[in-house]
Amino acid sequence: MLRAEVQVVNVGLPLFADAVREQGRPVEQVDWRIPAGGDLAVVAALTRLYGPASDRVEAANAEVLRRLDGAKPLLTDVLPVRDVVPDAGERTLLHCGPAIGWADVCDPLRRSMRAAVVAEGWADGLDEADRLLGSGGVALEPANEHGMVVPMASAIGPSAPAYVVEDAGSGTRAFAPVGQGPGEVAWFGRETPAAIERLRFLRDVAGPVLAEIVHRNDPLDVFGLAAQGIQMGDDLHLRTQATTNLLVRGWLPDLVEIGGSAGAATARFLAGNHLFYLTIAMAAAKTLTTWAEKVPEASIVTTMARNGTTFGVRLAGSERWSVAAAPPVQEAMYNPGQGPDTSAPDIGDSAVLELVGLGGAAAAGSPAVAAFVGGTMRDARRATEQMAEICVAESSRFTLPAMDFRGTPVGVDVRRVVELGITPKVTTGILHSHDGSGQVGAGVATAPPACFVDALLDLDRRLSG
Repeated sequence: MLRAEVQVVNVGLPLFADAVREQGRPVEQVDWRIPAGGDLAVVAALTRLYGPASDRVEAANAEVLRRLDGAKPLLTDVLPVRDVVPDAGERTLLHCGPAIGWADVCDPLRRSMRAAVVAEGWADGLDEADRLLGSGGVALEPANEHGMVVPMASAIGPSAPAYVVEDAGSGTRAFAPVGQGPGEVAWFGRETPAAIERLRFLRDVAGPVLAEIVHRNDPLDVFGLAAQGIQMGDDLHLRTQATTNLLVRGWLPDLVEIGGSAGAATARFLAGNHLFYLTIAMAAAKTLTTWAEKVPEASIVTTMARNGTTFGVRLAGSERWSVAAAPPVQEAMYNPGQGPDTSAPDIGDSAVLELVGLGGAAAAGSPAVAAFVGGTMRDARRATEQMAEICVAESSRFTLPAMDFRGTPVGVDVRRVVELGITPKVTTGILHSHDGSGQVGAGVATAPPACFVDALLDLDRRLSG
C-alpha cells in the first residue's frame, strides 16, 4: 500500500492520465509531442533558429513587437481607392488573399468580382463582366500588395470608398473599404441587383457622408475605441457590435447636422450594420503590420490572408508568400439547411486582426465566440490560451476581464507554430460554396500548418545564407 496520496504528472499518452483521473486522483497531463511532427529538416531549421540565429531573431522580434503593440493607428479620412492606391491601375480589382488567376477564383469571390465590375461601369451586366474578367480585361491584384485589406469575398474597384488609417509616429498608412453591411452584398458572394446597388450606394452616398463626418472630428483612435469594445464582449472580428455602437453614438450628432436624404440613408445603413467597425479595425491592424513587416530577420507573422482557394502568410522582413490550400471552417454554426457540404473554404483578409491581439486571440472575452469553440466561456478561454502558446507577448492595450485583465496574445511566432503544431484560430463567417446565396454560418477556422512550415524554412535559408 502507498503511504501517501498519489499525485501524477503524465508525459505521453493521455489515456493513462484519464484512467488516473477517473479514479479521483489528481493528475497533470503534459501535452508533449515530437517537435515539427518529427520532420528532420524542419527540426534542423528550428534548432538553428532557436540556436545560432536566435540572437538576431529575438532582436528583430522585439522591434516587431514594439511596432505591433506601440503604434497608435488613427482614422484620418475616407477616400476613393484610386486616390489611396494610385499604382493599381484604373481597370484593376483588389481582392482578398494571395494572388490568384481568374481560372482558380472560388465561386463567392467570382460573384463579388462580377458585381464590382458592373458597379464600376466596366460592363453592362454580369455576363459581360464574366467575359471581361475571363479575357484578362480587368487586372486582379491582392489588396495586401497595396497596403489594403478587404473582408470576406471582397473585390474592390477604384471608385469604392476606403478608410485611411495612419500611425502618426511612423507615418505608415493602410486602407480598408467601407463595410458593405449584411444581406444581399458582394462581400458575401452575392451578385444580385441589390448587391450591386449597395456598392453604388457606398460610393455615391455613404462614402461622402462618412468622409464629412471624419473631417468634422479629430482623428479617431481606432484601437482606443476597440479596447472598450473588448471589455464589452467584442472580439473585433466575429463580433464588433459593441465597438460599432460606441462609434455610431459618437457620430450621431454629425449625422443629424448633415441631415438630408444622404444623411438619413447613411444613418439607416449604420443602424443595420452590426459589423460596421470590422473594416476600420482591419485598416488599423494593417497599419501596424505594414510598419512591422519592414523589420528584417524576424520570425513573427505580419500577413495572414485567404482568397477562398489558398491561405497565405508572410513574415516580417519578407515579401514572399507561403501558401497552402484554404481550409474549411471547422468549428461552425450553420443556418438551417446548411452545413459543411454547402460551405466555401475560409476567405478574407480579416485574419490580420489575429496578428495584433484581436479575433481569435480575444476569444476569452466574447460570449459570442464561445458559442463556436465549445459553448462555454471555459472553451473560449482555452482558445485564447492556445493562441498565447504561439505568440511572443501580451497586448498592452487589449485586456480581458475574464482572464484577470491579462493582455490578449500578440505576435505570432512561426517557430512556435511549427514546433508545437498549433496554428492560429481565425474567427470568421462562412459563405455558400456555389449557389450565390451568401452567408450560411459563422465559426472558427484553423490555419493550415503547411504555409507556416514553408515560411519557417524560408527564414532559415535567409538567415543561413
